[in-house]
Amino acid sequence: MKIAEVIVLAFNSIRQNGTRTIITCCIIGFGIMALVGILTAIDGLKSYINKDFSSMGANTFKIRNKGLAVSIGRAKDPPKTYRPITYLEAIKFQELHKTGNPVTVQTIGNMIATLKYRDKKSNPNIYIFGVDDQYPEVEGYTFMRGRNFSGNELKSGSNVCILGNEIAVRLFGPELDIDGKSILIDGRRYLVIGVFESKGSSMLTSDNFALIPINNCRQFYQNNATSYVIGIKVEQQEKMEQAVQAAIGTMRLARKLGPRDANNFEIMKSDSVSELLVENLSYATIGGFVIGIITLFGAAVGLMNIMLVSVTERTREIGTLKAVGARSNDILTQFLLEAIIICQLGGGLGILLGIGIGNIVSVLIGGAFIIPWAWIMMGVAFCLVVGLISGIYPAVKASRQDPIEALRYE
Repeated sequence: MKIAEVIVLAFNSIRQNGTRTIITCCIIGFGIMALVGILTAIDGLKSYINKDFSSMGANTFKIRNKGLAVSIGRAKDPPKTYRPITYLEAIKFQELHKTGNPVTVQTIGNMIATLKYRDKKSNPNIYIFGVDDQYPEVEGYTFMRGRNFSGNELKSGSNVCILGNEIAVRLFGPELDIDGKSILIDGRRYLVIGVFESKGSSMLTSDNFALIPINNCRQFYQNNATSYVIGIKVEQQEKMEQAVQAAIGTMRLARKLGPRDANNFEIMKSDSVSELLVENLSYATIGGFVIGIITLFGAAVGLMNIMLVSVTERTREIGTLKAVGARSNDILTQFLLEAIIICQLGGGLGILLGIGIGNIVSVLIGGAFIIPWAWIMMGVAFCLVVGLISGIYPAVKASRQDPIEALRYE
């Protein structure tokens, strides 16, 4: 028999057994859907992480007394924690840092504060930051209402505050009428002088915060464990590394470190943190890959079982084909082609479902809609492998049927 005739026979057999073909395609399709869907969702999560960390500002970095604890998958060593950066050291840094780049000094006063305006009260989940007047520029905030802190307010530590958009809307409504209005922050009265534009909520950004002058924060919230964070904005991205090295040198002077002393502070850049998170996501990718392979293995076993049943049911057909001149290789090729074609049809269905489900998850968590070409090609390759593995034994069994016994089969 010619190969074209074998292919036609394979397609005819698939078409004649429509119900069985659909069921088998669904088995393979769900296996591929699990594989492609999980990996597509993970790719979407990676795009969300990159977008989220870019919101910190691609041209900003921070000096902290400890690194971030970022670990997904296997446990890693916890980040080093150094002695707190004191207010005097942070101010000394500002005085010594003469690069012309904007520098802000900030600290967290409370992470579970409660804000109240008249009969409206927030949940105890509002961040209180003590900041200076450089904070909005360095952190990339713009004012929707009101103004920034004045020099006198910062120096005297006045009871004034600037609100994030979400908490401001909750307290004052969408019209944001804040003129002359005061709120209670942890029971103390503060005059609201400004509201920021919304940045949205994500892994790193939230609009549930209130800013107070840094000297006010020192007065009411500072303790021996308080550490200050220094933020630096670089005007030109290509000068980032140069600015980082300059900041390290300045911070060493502010911390009074000797030439042989190691740095006792951490530099945090948005791109380096996002790279660390994405690197950790590789463990999630491996986990998703393993889950998908296990599901696909189950689909392969199901396909092999259906193909073996098909060989038994079509014993007389095999005998007839051999009686009219079909060779064992022709029978083997026909059954193997059937398995591969069914796998590719099921794989196509699974790839479409996997892309859809994976992107639904990606969009829900804030990631982008993506077409995972690498996973699509891998899905096609896996379908081919599954077809070969699942079909080879039934095909060999079919090709070895004795034509006389096959024709007698009832």
